[in-house]
Amino acid sequence: MRASLIQMTVDEGESATDRRQRAAALVRAQSGADLVVLPELWTTGAFAYEEFGREAEPLEGPTYEAMAKAASDAGVWLHAGSIPERDPDGTLYNTSLVFSPSGDLAAAYRKIHRFGFDQGEAVLMGAGRDLVTVRLPETTLGVATCYDLRFPELFRSLVDAGAEILVIPAGWPERRRAHWTLLAQARAVENQAFVLACGTAGTHAGVPQAGHSIVVDPWGEVLAEAGAGEEVLTVDLDPGKVAATREQFPALKDRMLGLEPPRRHG
Repeated sequence: MRASLIQMTVDEGESATDRRQRAAALVRAQSGADLVVLPELWTTGAFAYEEFGREAEPLEGPTYEAMAKAASDAGVWLHAGSIPERDPDGTLYNTSLVFSPSGDLAAAYRKIHRFGFDQGEAVLMGAGRDLVTVRLPETTLGVATCYDLRFPELFRSLVDAGAEILVIPAGWPERRRAHWTLLAQARAVENQAFVLACGTAGTHAGVPQAGHSIVVDPWGEVLAEAGAGEEVLTVDLDPGKVAATREQFPALKDRMLGLEPPRRHG
């Protein structure tokens, strides 16, 4: 299984329309891949908070249309990163879109953990509630976004739902790049799953981005890692390695917490 992570630059001088066209061309160029992944909020920039409302679109808006066509043209499964989605009730969500090789929408995931504490995404966008997995012919994807990476219980729930490849688009800041790499490897090791973490390059609203998209195998080995600039990271994965790792080192079978309500005393 060949996966390509498109680490895009989000240039403030480029319009969302032009970036949409450029992203579609980059997707089409990966026609030999099985799975293609774009970053988080690449139409606006993850830290360009003032753009969220201006560029928000309905689920089946211009990004949906462009990415559905690109997936179909390339014949790939496409995790199209995320967009600022405007729900019919007016609420904004950080929403990821996953398309099949025919261009059909396979899944939409509204980011559960919003970053910013008492500002930015945390106050501008609503929180998603639903876990999302996507069944591919050879494996199952578990879908998460950026700040979700810091919450291991989400990924354990995705594994319980059958996920073998954890896909994480992000707009991660350069100043916390060490956490990005560490957490990507930790999520792979503790869940005995592949992690495909796709970030952005460039600077969003004055915040330098980490880049360094990374692919980690179920043992925690880094199979490929991008640099800081715009880059397409392509790696061949063996989906069978997940089952083999879990059989060789069956740590997940020894879980004691999270499978049933804990006993309470007193």
